[in-house]
Amino acid sequence: MKPEQKDIYTSLAPLYDTLMGDVDYESWADFIDEIMQTHHYDPQNILELACGTGALALSLAELECYSITATDLSASMIKIAQQKAAEFELNVDFFPMNYLDILIEKKFDCIYTVFDSVNYLKEKEEINTFLLNTYRILNPGGLLIYDFSTPKNSLESVDFLNNEEGVAGKYRYFRNSRYDAKERIHYNEFEIEELDQETGKVINSFREIHTQRAYSLHEMLSIVEQTPYHLVAKYAGFDLIDADENSARVTMVLKCQNLQ
Repeated sequence: MKPEQKDIYTSLAPLYDTLMGDVDYESWADFIDEIMQTHHYDPQNILELACGTGALALSLAELECYSITATDLSASMIKIAQQKAAEFELNVDFFPMNYLDILIEKKFDCIYTVFDSVNYLKEKEEINTFLLNTYRILNPGGLLIYDFSTPKNSLESVDFLNNEEGVAGKYRYFRNSRYDAKERIHYNEFEIEELDQETGKVINSFREIHTQRAYSLHEMLSIVEQTPYHLVAKYAGFDLIDADENSARVTMVLKCQNLQ
């Protein structure tokens, strides 16, 4: 059976929480909360972009101090996020949206997107579009928080990610991962099989190819310099420690300076 090619995070959506099973979302939410409380006098209205199945937004909602909106390009991921919000009785407004085409008129105190979402933007012009779009819907003094992985992260993780497999309900997946160091493109190819729950036989087969570009800190700082944002901080990992060119993951904290 030849696998059907799918848009990213469609067939993978039912498996996403299994795929991310090792991620400590509560600690990540605490980190985002710490950044907001450190660099904003009174954050209230929060927007998450590329929220996936909503785990981070829901963890922040448990703090009961923010009004949270969360969006993702994948309608399949949003549907799962909405189901989880209803199950846990948490008030998060989830809906699908492309963060390169932000169609929200509401203003926010903080916007964040994490776990390499920006690395899916493989051209610097796309990152610039993302930055300008978010700037437009931030309140004066508002924060944009986003992370990105560097070439070091891809070099360190590619062997660990390659040949990964997992099962969730009636689905199983196999991941092939490789990193093109010359082009600095990280490829994750997922083969996803839907199984008959009685016989265990494969009844459908899907394929998703995810490509991300690894950015150096120097590259990212150069892009930010071309925008109206003010750089507040650049953190390494999950601590309020200044990042440098040896950091595997960098969290950027930018401030909106305009007087809207």
